[in-house]
Amino acid sequence: MTTFDTPIAAFHEADDPTQPLVVLLHGRGSHEQEIISLAAHLPKGVSYAAVRAPIAEGGGYAWFANRGIGRPVPESLAETMAWFRGWLDDVAPAGRPVVLVGFSGGAAFAGGLLLDDPKRLAGAAILYGTLPFDGGVPVEQGALSGVPVFVAQGDADHVIPRELLDNTWQHLHEVSGATVTGHRDGGGHGITRAALDELVVWLGQLIGSDATVES
Repeated sequence: MTTFDTPIAAFHEADDPTQPLVVLLHGRGSHEQEIISLAAHLPKGVSYAAVRAPIAEGGGYAWFANRGIGRPVPESLAETMAWFRGWLDDVAPAGRPVVLVGFSGGAAFAGGLLLDDPKRLAGAAILYGTLPFDGGVPVEQGALSGVPVFVAQGDADHVIPRELLDNTWQHLHEVSGATVTGHRDGGGHGITRAALDELVVWLGQLIGSDATVES
């Protein structure tokens, strides 16, 4: 079993354990300081944290070893999910609502956590990434019954294989049983303003906060 360092997390503001927790998960080769900046544009009344992935990757970090873009090695994904849950259980014990917002590689990691234990989360946003099909997590029909999920994709995204993006869209909308809010536009592999606007509304409704975006 791989031994990982103690998780490093950045908070947008001081953590308030009485508020819901939204965890932002960065993409492959990035780090927590980049994605925590997204919190400034998201609804108030919630704590935002970003965790650094445990595997060094280029100038940044990755959530799992893979067999190609968007295709986690199951053993690696299982190890990093267990590592992440150790941090999460300390920060957000049972009873504190948790929402995951993952981008690119972080979206696949969020999807893995969601599929592996959907009752642990209040919801998840899968941004410009794929669910970890063949990653050792359940993808049976109805496995996410009633779970709020936001999914955003760009038609010009050439980073994540189109087959995986299409399968993710179809699985969430037609197979998973999740309560899905979907956004697609002509953008590429990056969060467009239109996608951000819809994410803010979805997240605000989910956590009971005002859905406002700072300019």
